Amino acid sequence: MPYFIELVRKVGKGQPIREDGPKDHIVKQGTPTMGGLVVVLVVTASSLLLCNLAVLTVWLTLGAFLAFGALGFVDDLSKVNKQNSYHGLSEKQKLISQFIISVALLVPIVTFTPLGNLEILVPFVKDTNLYLGLLFVPLATFVMVGTSNAVNFTDGLDGLAIGPILTVALTYGVFTYLTGDVDFAKYLKLLHMPYLGELSIILAGLVGGGLGFLWYNSFPAQIFMGDTGSMAFGGILGYIAILSNQALILPICGGIFVVEAMSVIIQRYYYKMTKKRFFRMAPLHHHYELGGMPETKIIVRAWIISAILAAVSLMSLKIR
Repeated sequence: MPYFIELVRKVGKGQPIREDGPKDHIVKQGTPTMGGLVVVLVVTASSLLLCNLAVLTVWLTLGAFLAFGALGFVDDLSKVNKQNSYHGLSEKQKLISQFIISVALLVPIVTFTPLGNLEILVPFVKDTNLYLGLLFVPLATFVMVGTSNAVNFTDGLDGLAIGPILTVALTYGVFTYLTGDVDFAKYLKLLHMPYLGELSIILAGLVGGGLGFLWYNSFPAQIFMGDTGSMAFGGILGYIAILSNQALILPICGGIFVVEAMSVIIQRYYYKMTKKRFFRMAPLHHHYELGGMPETKIIVRAWIISAILAAVSLMSLKIR
């Protein structure tokens, strides 16, 4: 990461800052960005070294990681080259690309992979699964696209997004490991899926890579993850939530992402209807900033809430 930071500085084109954003963010203008690229490459390399490469889900998961990361990279590159945070890919271009990537990665699950993924576990309820049938692909696509964008919205303060990313990745690392083990799955009444435990290796790599990134992204940030990181991290977490049949626990475990995304939606449609703002500014972390709350306090409190939500999510394994 230090070499990448130095390389971006030499190029001389760092992160452009929103003109309508909090005024004290102007000092962040030019901070090196696209740090998520380093994490994506390192996690992919470690996964190729340590995972069982005969397992199709490993390749599909890494495919989701790289595809969403590549989309974010194109968006970042456009913004950095034009030095304008609004001159990246349009919302329509992003959404269409995300839908195409999601559907392309979901078709093999339905067609070739004997994982029983047309079912989704209902958290906190004993012996209850939802059989989705034809609704599987639309719902799974919504989860992947929604998670990718929600993480992207959350990435607005130094270290804010990577904290919840770590807690969600750790939680799903536990889910995938237990689901992939026949004895644990039987004891906990989970739908056993052989080899799903391989994904816990990828998630462990994501936790390790995320901690390494946080070392440089903590306040005051030396580098930002950019859309390269936020889209990649959100995409892979959404995809693994689908693969593990634990998609319904994601809104709880990733509650910070849900709230941040909902604040953007509420702000947009409330303004369209009333020509007034519901929040001081969206996403929600900027609302608190403009209300006078220090950036570091917002970040740490988000981490605390995320850790609590992760603990609640893990409790669902026994409270059923």
